[in-house]
Amino acid sequence: MLFHGYRAHHHYAPTLTLPLPLSPLPHRRHLLNLSLPRSPRPPRRLSVAASTDQLWAVKGSEERAAEDECIEFSFEAGDEEAAARDLKHLEGPRAEVKELEEVPEQWRRSKIAWLCKELPAHKSGTLVRILNGQRKWIVQEDALYVAHHCMRIRENETAFRVYKWMMQRPWYQFDFDFITKLADYMGKERKFSKCRELFDDIIKQGRVPSESTFHILIVAYLSAPVQGCLEEACGIYNKMIQLGGYKPRLSLHNSLFKALVSKPGGSCKHHLKQAEFVFHNLVTCGLEIHKDVYTGLIWLHSYQDTIDRGRIIELREEMHKAQIEESRDVLVSILRAYSKEGDVEEVERNWVKLVESDGGIPSQALVYRMEVYAKVGEPMKSLDIFREMERIKGAANVVAYHTVIEIMAKAQIVETTETLMDEFVNSGLKPLMPSYIELMSMYLNLDLHEKLEATFMQCLQRCRSNRTICNIYLESLVKTGSLDKASEIFNQMLNNGAIGISSRSCNTILCAYLDSGEFIEAEKIYDLMCEKKFDIDPPLMEKVDYALSLKRKVVKKPISLKLSKEQREILVGLLLGGLQMESDEGRKNHVIHFEFDDDSTIHSVLRRHIYDEYHEWLHPACRTKDESEEVPCRFSTVAHSYFEFYADQFWPKGRPVIPKLIHRWLSPCVLAYWYMSGGHRTSSGDLLLKLKGANREDVERIVKTFKAKSLDCKVKKKGRVFWIGFFGSDSLLFWKLMEPYILDDLKELLMPDVQVLENETVEDQNQHMNFDSDSDSDGRASDVSDNEI
Repeated sequence: MLFHGYRAHHHYAPTLTLPLPLSPLPHRRHLLNLSLPRSPRPPRRLSVAASTDQLWAVKGSEERAAEDECIEFSFEAGDEEAAARDLKHLEGPRAEVKELEEVPEQWRRSKIAWLCKELPAHKSGTLVRILNGQRKWIVQEDALYVAHHCMRIRENETAFRVYKWMMQRPWYQFDFDFITKLADYMGKERKFSKCRELFDDIIKQGRVPSESTFHILIVAYLSAPVQGCLEEACGIYNKMIQLGGYKPRLSLHNSLFKALVSKPGGSCKHHLKQAEFVFHNLVTCGLEIHKDVYTGLIWLHSYQDTIDRGRIIELREEMHKAQIEESRDVLVSILRAYSKEGDVEEVERNWVKLVESDGGIPSQALVYRMEVYAKVGEPMKSLDIFREMERIKGAANVVAYHTVIEIMAKAQIVETTETLMDEFVNSGLKPLMPSYIELMSMYLNLDLHEKLEATFMQCLQRCRSNRTICNIYLESLVKTGSLDKASEIFNQMLNNGAIGISSRSCNTILCAYLDSGEFIEAEKIYDLMCEKKFDIDPPLMEKVDYALSLKRKVVKKPISLKLSKEQREILVGLLLGGLQMESDEGRKNHVIHFEFDDDSTIHSVLRRHIYDEYHEWLHPACRTKDESEEVPCRFSTVAHSYFEFYADQFWPKGRPVIPKLIHRWLSPCVLAYWYMSGGHRTSSGDLLLKLKGANREDVERIVKTFKAKSLDCKVKKKGRVFWIGFFGSDSLLFWKLMEPYILDDLKELLMPDVQVLENETVEDQNQHMNFDSDSDSDGRASDVSDNEI
C-alpha cells in the first residue's frame, strides 16, 4: 500500500541534532576563554560548567594596534544531546493529512502518487510547469499530501516550492500546522531565509508561531556565517519572549549569549543591551547564573565608551553573594574599565589581585596600567611599566609598543619617543602605521618639519600610505610654505581612490592658496568643497569672500546635488554587485543602502573609497565626526528623487532586477566596481562575477556583451545567484579591461595569477567549477552564503 503508515509521522516532534556550542561567525584568535553552563535535564534548570583554562594572546591588525579580546565558549562533550533533549520537549502542532487510500477517485490517487514520485526529481522551473499542468484538477488537500510526502522523504526544498505554488492558487487557505512543520524542517537544515519566510507568513496571518519554530529559526541564524544573521537572531529571540510569551530553553539563552560576545570587544560592544536582556531572562526564568555569564557581561561593559561603574559594581556584588570568585578575566575587564576613567587607585588594587591569582599576568593588563598613568599625567611611570613588561614577558608586544609610543608622543618627549620607535621597527612587529602617525603628529606640533618629512618617507617604504599620514605631511608642507609640494600631495590624494581627500585636507590646501594669493586655485578648492559638502573652517570664510569678490562673484551656496559621470558608473557597478535601494510609498524619493562585509579585506578598502565618493549624498547620521573614525560597514544616502532612474531600473518593485538595457552600460568602470564589490578571484587565479536578481535572459544579454568585447565566459547558477566566470586567457583580458579603474590597494588582491594561468591547459580551464553542469543541488543553494561557490 502506497505510503502506508504515513499518518504516524504527523506526531513527529522536530529535534535539533546540532551541538549546543554554535559557531555563528568565523572565529578570530581569541584572548578570553569562557565556558557557559551545560543545560541539565528539565525541569531542574540549573547550570553547571566545567573548568577551563584561560588563554591570552595578542594579534596585530592593520586597522588597530591589536585585536581586542573576544570570548570563546567551550562546551563539554555531550551538549549536543542536551540541545536535542531541549528540542524534544518543544511540542509542535500535529499536521493531519488524509491517507492516500481515503481519496475516493482512483485517477486522483494515481496522479497524486505520480506527483509524489516526479516532483522531487526536478528543479524549480520544471516543478512549477508540472504543477501548472495539474491546475484543472488539483486542490489544497492534494497539494498538502504531496508536500507532506516530500517532507517525509526529506525533500524539504520540494515541499517548500509546492507550498509557494499553493499560495498563488485561488483555493489556497492558510494551514498553521503544515506551515509550522515545514518551517521547522527548513530551519533544521539551516535554510534560515526560507524558514524566516514561513515564519513571516504565520505572523502576517495574525498567528503566533510555535515555540519550536522560534527556537529552530534562532539556531539557524546563529549557525549561519552570514553578516546580519546575529541581529536577526536577536530580533526573533526578543519576539519569542515579548510576542509569544515563551520561556526559551537554557541552551538557547547560552547559544545567543555566546554569539553576542564571540567577536572582538570593540566590534561587539553595541551588543550590551541585548546581552543584558538575555541575562535578565536567565534570572527571571529561575536559572542559576554561572560565573562565566557574569564574566562575559562585565567584559562587554568594560568596552563601552562611557563606563557604567554602578552596573559593574552591582554585577561584582552579585558574584560575591553567589560566592563566585572573580577570575582573572574579570580582573582584566575591571582594569580596562577603570583605566578609561583614570582611576589609578582601583587599577592598582585590582592589579595586586591579578598578580596574586594563578595563571600568569596577561600583557593587556600591563597596557591598561600604562594607559591609566598616562591619563593622570605620569608618562614616565607608563614607560617604567613598559620596561617592566619587557622584563616579565621577555619582549613587548604590538599593543604595548603602540600604547607607549602614543603616550610619549603626546607628552612630547622626543628622544624617548624616537628611541622607542627605533626599537619597534627593529623588532619586526607590525603594523607600524599607528606609531608613525603619533610620531609625525608630535613633530608637527613641535615644528620639526625636517624630521617629519624624513619620517614620512621612511613610513612609505615600510607601510601602505593612508589619508591620515598624508594629511599630516600636507599640513607640514603648508606650514613651511612648500606650496608646490603641497599641491602635488593633495592631487595625489585626490586621484588615489584608496586614500581620497577630506574636509581637513581641503581646508589645509585652501588656507595655503588664500595666504599665498593663489585665488584661482583657491576657488577651485572652494568649488570642490561645495560639491563634496565639506564644511569650510570659519576663519577662512572672510578670506574666501574676499577672493571671490575680486571676480565680482557672490559666495556660493552648496551646489545642488547631482551625480557625476564617474559616480553614475560606480553606482551601476555596485548595483550589479548587490547594492540595495529603498523607495517611499509614492516612489518619489529613494535611498541607497551601502553595506560591506566587515570581515573582508577588500571591502574594508572599498567602503572607505565609496564613503568618500558619495560623501555629499550621505545621510547626516551616517557621516563620521572625525576622519580618523573608521567608516561603518553600513551607511545610507539621503532620500532623494535623483535616484529615481536607478530605482526604476534596478529595484522597480522593491526587489532587485536586471535592466533590459544593461548591455549598454557595461563600461570598464562599471565592470571594475562590479568585480570589486561582488566578484571573486579563485585559488587558481580565475575571475568570477556574482549576479543577483537575474534570469537566464538577463545573463545571456550580459554574456553577449562580453563576447562583443572578445571575452568568453561561462555561467553557473547557484540558488538565486548567477556566477559568471572568466578562465585562462579570458581572465587576463577581462582584468586588463578593468585594471585602470581598480583601486591601487586592491590590485594585488584581485588580479589574476598570470603564472598559474599561463601554465594551464585547455582541459584544466574546462574543469574549473564545472560551470557547464546543472546539477540538482544548484537549485537548493539559496541559503548558501554568497561568498561560497
